[in-house]
Amino acid sequence: MAEAGIIAALYFVLTMAIEPLSFGQLGMLQLRVSEALCVLPFFTPAAIPGLFIGCAVANIFSFLGVVDVIFGSLATLAAATITYFIKNKWLLPLPSVLVNAVAIGALLHFFYFTELPLWVPMLYVGAGQALACYALGMPLFFLLNKHKKQLFGR
Repeated sequence: MAEAGIIAALYFVLTMAIEPLSFGQLGMLQLRVSEALCVLPFFTPAAIPGLFIGCAVANIFSFLGVVDVIFGSLATLAAATITYFIKNKWLLPLPSVLVNAVAIGALLHFFYFTELPLWVPMLYVGAGQALACYALGMPLFFLLNKHKKQLFGR
């Protein structure tokens, strides 16, 4: 439980540290540095509730409001759960990229960018997720994997 709490706190702090980018307040592109943590379910199942709770608390501050708290957090929960079962290290960030591109892209389309085709916000969210999850998440994965016995006992 403590491990999940630490992960939730990390997710929240990293999201709020660059709030305008995290919530796409500069347009449709969202870049949540906290999404680099999407690789953590590979190391510990505690990351699943940790990422979900951290995302839910951070989404309280989202301009999408309760819709983001519910659906954005559920998207993170789904992606983290899928990631837990992935064994190929290069595919670890993929659930977060795809699930969030579809879920958050759809939310943005239906609530804010109704004049645009659905694929446009999905593409923007997917691009932001890919940057966070691959450009930041994979280096984090390699660092943690190097020290996984000391950190996770595995």
